Amino acid sequence: MVSMDLNSASTVVLQVLTQATSQDTAVLKPAEEQLKQWETQPGFYSVLLNIFTNHTLDINVRWLAVLYFKHGIDRYWRRAAPHALSEEEKCTLRAGLITNFNEPISQIATQIAVLIAKVARLDCPRQWPELIPTLIESVKVQDDLRQHRALLTFYHVTKTLASKQLAADRKLFHDLASGIYTFACSLWNHHTDTFLQQFSSGNEAAFLSSLERTLLSLKVLRKLTVYGFVEPHKNMEVMGFLHGIFERLKQFLECSRSIGTDNVCRNRLEKAIILFTKVLLDFLDQHPFSFTPLIQRSLEFSVSYVFTEVGEGVTFERFIVQCMNLIKLIVKNFAYKPSKYFEDSSPETLEAHKIKMAFFTYPTLTEICRRLVSHYFLLTEEELTMWEEDPEGFIAAVEEIGGDSWKYSLRKFVISSLQPCTEVLFIDIFREYNQTLTPVLLEMMKTLEEPTSVEDMHALLIKDAVYNAVGLAAFELFDSVDFDQWFKNQLLPELQVTHNRYKPLRRRVIWLIGQWISVKVKSDLKPMLYEAICNLLQDQDLVVRIETATTLKLTVDDFEFRTDQFLPYLETMFTQLFQLLQQVTECDTKMHVLHVLSCVIERVNVQIRPYVGRLVQYLPLLWKQSEEHNMLRCAILTTLIHLVQGLGADSKNLYPFLLPVIQLSTDLSQPPHVYLLEDGLELWLVTLENSPCITPELLRIFQNMSPLLELSSENLRTCFKIINGYIFLSSTEFLQTYAVGLCQSFCELLQEITTEGQIQVLKVVENALKVNPVLGPQMFQPILPCVFSGIMEGERYPEVMSTYLGVIGRVLLQNASFFSSLLNEMAHKFNQEMDQLLGNMIEMWVDRMDHITQPERRKLSALALLSLLPSDNRSDSFHFTLCCCLGARIILVKQWICFMFSVEHEIYQDTWLLYSVVKYQGNTPLNNEQRLKQ
Repeated sequence: MVSMDLNSASTVVLQVLTQATSQDTAVLKPAEEQLKQWETQPGFYSVLLNIFTNHTLDINVRWLAVLYFKHGIDRYWRRAAPHALSEEEKCTLRAGLITNFNEPISQIATQIAVLIAKVARLDCPRQWPELIPTLIESVKVQDDLRQHRALLTFYHVTKTLASKQLAADRKLFHDLASGIYTFACSLWNHHTDTFLQQFSSGNEAAFLSSLERTLLSLKVLRKLTVYGFVEPHKNMEVMGFLHGIFERLKQFLECSRSIGTDNVCRNRLEKAIILFTKVLLDFLDQHPFSFTPLIQRSLEFSVSYVFTEVGEGVTFERFIVQCMNLIKLIVKNFAYKPSKYFEDSSPETLEAHKIKMAFFTYPTLTEICRRLVSHYFLLTEEELTMWEEDPEGFIAAVEEIGGDSWKYSLRKFVISSLQPCTEVLFIDIFREYNQTLTPVLLEMMKTLEEPTSVEDMHALLIKDAVYNAVGLAAFELFDSVDFDQWFKNQLLPELQVTHNRYKPLRRRVIWLIGQWISVKVKSDLKPMLYEAICNLLQDQDLVVRIETATTLKLTVDDFEFRTDQFLPYLETMFTQLFQLLQQVTECDTKMHVLHVLSCVIERVNVQIRPYVGRLVQYLPLLWKQSEEHNMLRCAILTTLIHLVQGLGADSKNLYPFLLPVIQLSTDLSQPPHVYLLEDGLELWLVTLENSPCITPELLRIFQNMSPLLELSSENLRTCFKIINGYIFLSSTEFLQTYAVGLCQSFCELLQEITTEGQIQVLKVVENALKVNPVLGPQMFQPILPCVFSGIMEGERYPEVMSTYLGVIGRVLLQNASFFSSLLNEMAHKFNQEMDQLLGNMIEMWVDRMDHITQPERRKLSALALLSLLPSDNRSDSFHFTLCCCLGARIILVKQWICFMFSVEHEIYQDTWLLYSVVKYQGNTPLNNEQRLKQ
């Protein structure tokens, strides 16, 4: 391929790039096609380099050029890539990329830095040894723009090299870090000192510029510190930098005190503060033992700013979250926990454990616990406002818990954040030091025994926070709290306070009961709880009603749930839950209530039948309304599954709604199947299991099955169960309609699925033969020769061979004429006589009898083989072969038959008789006729 001439090609490429930025599709599409053709053209990327480094050109054109260059690195830079760039062109491009760091547009500068990092990942340091020295020299220049762009590139290169995981790459990065760490530290210190000086002078523009350089140099140091050393605690500069972070944090926090929250500089300053904490958290995560010298100072710093007056006026939410995460990771770090026997623990572990124990004294733990509960657990004004204005949004925020997002958020409410960092910290500290903190929490509970005035909102919120703590620590308080007495004497009366200002406590109390329901609630108290739930499901506040529904789900889902205790309240609760489902408007809330309803239906099963009429009428409307909400439709499918199971044969009345739902959910041509398929298949199966008879509409749905079998997904097992359901429900009608296509799908499946999958397919075929011995073999005739061949070839997997024998045994026993035609077909294929082929098959069958482990299959094999004995149209040699084979195995078969039918026979007489068939009498052998008579 002829390479592009830079001078002549630049104009053409520039013109096409300009067209590619057009909003007119007629101009845009041809330009994109042309650029795609040039991607593999030698010299194309050199032209792109010239274009995006030319600052006089249009910004959009330069932006597009740098993006095409970046994508080209991903596709064509590696040597082994198709249409890979030549070494000569790559050398030219590498030199051009680091010639000048003077890009004026920040977005383009970032893209250039990223693409340089991509090249560095592949070529640095072996093919690009000059990159790092060039970057180091460039960050030393006095020109602000060049210095910033070089620092930006330095950061992206360091970040990319640090992410490489191969041992050789790690070694190269360690060598790089050792070589440049001193320079990186001095660079960071220089920019930090410059920022602090300029901040004191009040020059906002200057200190913002310095702060940006401080951030970039700190990002470089973060990667070098965390990933650049195998044993960083042995490097004095590394430990000096880490110890210095605490002093720098204090300086930056004091700077934030003098800047208003609305100031544009505040955001950048907070980012710098968070970056300091990220260095500590990352280092603790990667090097827990190297972090040991920093444990004491980290805990002192974090606790002082989060749990004392030191942090007042300077802390902000994200910083508090980071400090709490630091405390949590130190408390829960497995490396700092000694073994049960201290002498088995490493010295490093014992040292870290000693530091922890020395810090977490009784006064410190008490203060942390009290501060968490009385300060951080309190509902804020914003959250109470949200409760009033958007109750469903409030509940959704409360329930949204999962993953690692607690690392980034202070509380689990949307207004302040999404996840309960404070609650996670409380749980971890309480579990770690429960013997110390249990009396503290019990004392807080004791102070709240007296009724709380509805006029004292702060007291109500304090009680709410303490109850929250008691719920979170339920398992640790198991032996310390007499919950049954507390429930009767205090919690139940509080649920009966109906004043509007008391609703936070009503919600918290019913939540608290839900947390304790699986921990320590006597069964005798459940009726009292059900009564309280019935009352709260009629509460005037929506948040209380939704929280009550959640507790109801936990109650009926408990291991010790008793249906007889629940039935007197079933009608009332089910009616109230249905009303709640109609009242809520948000998709997530409807899903939540549906899950509660599903759980109730599942636990009471057929007892639900008298009460589901209104729900059954409402679900079609809800299904139609949720057309754009597939997750809500999944919840509806789950509810329908439990409804069908509860209704049993009466579920046939749901078919006008149920069957179209199944049709849509399992139709691969419909986009919603991505979300609905798994639940739709489960509903399909349950519908068949509870159907009293087949209907034309139910039979028609099976048209969806062929594409599902072709999909060969993890749902195949459910598909096979559905096919079995049709076979058992109406084998003749089903096989006449769908067997041809089903057999074709099975033949394709058997060639590509695993051994386990093949067994499942053949079990379906065997069920068809079992239920319909006349039609079944005819419909699945294309599969049977493969099965027969598998037997003759001695299939090596015992379970597969057992299934093969079951299929052929079923044909032989139940449809002898079809077996004869199959044997004739296979005799032609193997070029043998029928008797000879049958004899060989019987020998293989008897030889592999031990592979059959299921009693039903062993019985089937015995009966199938014995069915051959009275045949008059077989030769004496065939009967002799059969008897010889059976004689060797008949003891086993006889023992099995005696065991199955509890018949006590002396089998040794039979054994002697059978063996005498093949035995010499005296010195004269028996002929075949004599042996058969005997």
